[in-house]
Amino acid sequence: MPRPEDVLVVHRPPAGVPLRPLVLDSPHSGYTMPPDFQALPSVPELRDGEDCFIDELYQPATALGVPLLAARFPRTYLDPNRHAGDIDPELLAEPWPGEWVPSGKARIGKALVWRTLDDGRPLYGRRLTVAEVQHRITHYHQPYHRTLQQLLDSAHAQFGVVHHLNCHSMNAVSGASGEGGAGIARADIVLGDRDGSSCSPEFTHFVREVMAGFGYEVKVNDPFKGVELVRAWAAPAAGRHSLQLEINKRLYMDHTTLAKTAGFHKLQGHLMQLLAAITSHFHPR
Repeated sequence: MPRPEDVLVVHRPPAGVPLRPLVLDSPHSGYTMPPDFQALPSVPELRDGEDCFIDELYQPATALGVPLLAARFPRTYLDPNRHAGDIDPELLAEPWPGEWVPSGKARIGKALVWRTLDDGRPLYGRRLTVAEVQHRITHYHQPYHRTLQQLLDSAHAQFGVVHHLNCHSMNAVSGASGEGGAGIARADIVLGDRDGSSCSPEFTHFVREVMAGFGYEVKVNDPFKGVELVRAWAAPAAGRHSLQLEINKRLYMDHTTLAKTAGFHKLQGHLMQLLAAITSHFHPR
């Protein structure tokens, strides 16, 4: 069984800072390799699927009264932004006995448990057992979703409404299995509200306008619409608004060396201004 600190961390507002009805989560910024993750690629290669430094970019949000949930484990081990039933049959050595909820991501090797890297290289030299995948669901996927639900429920119970930003980054240019095809230059920011179903149009429009006001090129639902973490916990009619926010890695890091660039602190400042604007506009004191 993994140690809790190797699964996730919740950065909470410091004592004396009032909680605001805004919750952040970063499901893909972890890189603590579980002991049973016996993958063929090297650790640097496995980190190609990581949303590097996204948790660090948003961590100052706690001073604004905004909690941040971050995964510690790598996305290549298990992707919390997938339904627990999004199983890739080609990965398993035996039939899956549980619920099967395919998203189509298995086609590119990126279902709940990844089968390949972006370039198509296999992660494993064998097929996984059902028990291995169930272990990952029980000890990694379920705790992450349970913790996010608790944060959202707590804020909603206190304020009657909650806004949720699901925080990601994306490569500057799409890879071989990228959305829309390979070799496509990405915008600075891509917002995903599942074609208007996961949050109010006002929330999407507000975030778009604020980020565009800083000079960023912002697209909506093109090519990323939002996946499981916004689908599962959104209910706009009940005051639960979830929006996925993708940031182009070239704005803040060197994709080759995985090092931060000078743009990191500039972007972080803009993100904190965005969060302050969200809380001021949607949740005035």
